[in-house]
Amino acid sequence: MAKDLLNIGGVELNSRLLIGTGKFNNDALIPEVISSSKSQVITVAMRRVDFQTSQENIMKYIPKEMILLPNTSGARTAEEAVRIARLARAAGMGNWIKIEVISDQKYLLPDNYETIKATEILASEGFIVLPYMSPDLMVAKKLEEVGAAAVMPLGAPIGTNRGLKTKELIQILIEECEKPVIVDAGIGKPSQACEAMEMGADAVLVNTAIATAGDPVAMGEAFKAAVQAGRTAYLSGVGSVARQARASSPLTGFLSI
Repeated sequence: MAKDLLNIGGVELNSRLLIGTGKFNNDALIPEVISSSKSQVITVAMRRVDFQTSQENIMKYIPKEMILLPNTSGARTAEEAVRIARLARAAGMGNWIKIEVISDQKYLLPDNYETIKATEILASEGFIVLPYMSPDLMVAKKLEEVGAAAVMPLGAPIGTNRGLKTKELIQILIEECEKPVIVDAGIGKPSQACEAMEMGADAVLVNTAIATAGDPVAMGEAFKAAVQAGRTAYLSGVGSVARQARASSPLTGFLSI
């Protein structure tokens, strides 16, 4: 059987769990979480990177073998997101970039219009662009058209741990998108990550649920197992759902006494 690899922008990955670096009480736990989760891609907010001060620099906790996914957290326009992405690449953080353009400060919902603009510019400059978006099929199609390497619909507002509140819209993206669909934001429990993978999502990105757990290292391992279970279930073919009972064994041919 061929290996089940996730391909993003021509890069093949064994793990379908992407993780983040925010909200840890102790950043020194990050290497242990990477190890327990077996994740290969980690996102980091550029505004948390300070190469001038080793004590404040989140990068010292990230092993060199990890694929860095700098994000444009804090950007409110496409122009700001593009500037942050260019700074990340100039700082030696590679050419992967997660576009986050958020002007709504109450619900922190992504600005899809500005996200499309930033994606088009950065993809044309050779970035592997993973845009964070509100799940909308037409927006996802446009992101693919302008060069996104994947689309990252939110499950619920970022940092809420509320699960797959946009489940039906994400399902449409899974069915209609050609590029990988990575569910980002809102996943609060391993069971919710498993559900997203059972639906057919290509991967999930989890940050808050791991970082704020009582034991982040153990939670990283739990999410790894959940993602694997969900993916295996999806590939196995989940059984159909029925309104009426259907007996597991034949109801005819009973032995007569």
